Amino acid sequence: MSRLTIAGLVTSALLAGVAFAAEEPNADAYREMTYGDRDANPALLVIDRGEELFKEKRGPKNVSLEQCDFGLGAGVLKGAYAQLPRYFKDTDRVQDAESRLLTCMTELQGFTVEELTKQTFANDKRNEDNTDLEALTVYIAAQSDGMKINAPAEHPKEQEAIKVGEGIFWRRQGPLDFACATCHADDKKRIRLQNLGNFSKAGVDVQKTMSAWPTYRVSHAAVRTMQHRMWDCMWQMRLPDAQYGSPMTVALIAYLNAQGKDGTYALPGMSR
Repeated sequence: MSRLTIAGLVTSALLAGVAFAAEEPNADAYREMTYGDRDANPALLVIDRGEELFKEKRGPKNVSLEQCDFGLGAGVLKGAYAQLPRYFKDTDRVQDAESRLLTCMTELQGFTVEELTKQTFANDKRNEDNTDLEALTVYIAAQSDGMKINAPAEHPKEQEAIKVGEGIFWRRQGPLDFACATCHADDKKRIRLQNLGNFSKAGVDVQKTMSAWPTYRVSHAAVRTMQHRMWDCMWQMRLPDAQYGSPMTVALIAYLNAQGKDGTYALPGMSR
């Protein structure tokens, strides 16, 4: 194919993209145009790797993660992600999938938190593969595909986490005086092609977002987890890096899942 032909195709694609953005700035339509078939989602390859890592005997103790309890009993993954974050008696705190994963990898397998969190996310600028933590998380999450968001809120610490998360959502902070609500507390707000859902009220917007994570981000060529979403949003607010699996990030996820209760998971998701 000649360079002229390639240039013509690129120009046509760009013009089509401009027209699409002008007429229908909709992330769902973008996903459909890019990867309409869920079986073509590259995240499926990462899920396969996550399953291998989950079942492989690893770490100083040379054991698998098959005895990890994500809230429904040791080794039970079916539906577990749909009921996270939740309170765990052994740690006496509310944990999401990723902070719970850290607990199991340190307690069961003998890894240290320092070595596990040395690199938590793939660097898309270097075209890196997803990290072990990302692969494990998307595998665990995928076992709740088609289920309802249904994190418990009966324990006092679960209720506290939701309230703390709500406070974080509205709190203006940092050099830009931003809050999560700056972008996510109004209807029909967007940036470029991306719709910015209104998460200040329970309903479709927040359900649609929370039910699609972990997601394969086309622009990153990598799977991204909810902990990455928290880190990335805070980075864009020019706040210090959020600690992976910290109580703050878990509380914010707990609030968002409470707002998105009863949304149906479609995992792995796909987004721009």
